[in-house]
Amino acid sequence: MTGARYPGRMNTPDDDWLRLDQQICFSLHAASRAFNGVYRGILKDLGLTYPQYLVMLVLWEHDELPVKKLGEHLRLDSGTLSPLLKRLEAAGLVRRERSARDERSVEVRLTEEGVALRGRALQVPRRIASSTGFGPEEVRALRARLDELTTALDTAAARAEPQGGPSTAAAERP
Repeated sequence: MTGARYPGRMNTPDDDWLRLDQQICFSLHAASRAFNGVYRGILKDLGLTYPQYLVMLVLWEHDELPVKKLGEHLRLDSGTLSPLLKRLEAAGLVRRERSARDERSVEVRLTEEGVALRGRALQVPRRIASSTGFGPEEVRALRARLDELTTALDTAAARAEPQGGPSTAAAERP
């Protein structure tokens, strides 16, 4: 089909830049969707969705956090985080309360049920790691490279963003 849609176009090395299978963003997207499929099956036993699991991971690590800090850890805004927290609260896993120190801030803490769920969740990372087919060192190396990639992309996005707010260029990045 190459050239059929664009008559007269030469096949050049630059054409590879526009192939879907050459896009790192798509490879990451596809891997993320595959992870979500594996997590969906594993987390079903815990009654959690993947985003809810991420919230629980942060709370199991930090016990109690303001919603704003929780969002920073998860890279989520309050509009995305609030419905997650409402569902976790309805499930009896977390409790949200206005901060005694700052009434503008809402603190999120685990309930007894949320703390107890941690023990059942211990098998999740092992099952996920097993699903990858990677050994522990390969997983650590991949995570380190992805952390480096995230830092580089955050830096690039910050440079590309005008002082007034997000740029349209940020939405166009691969």
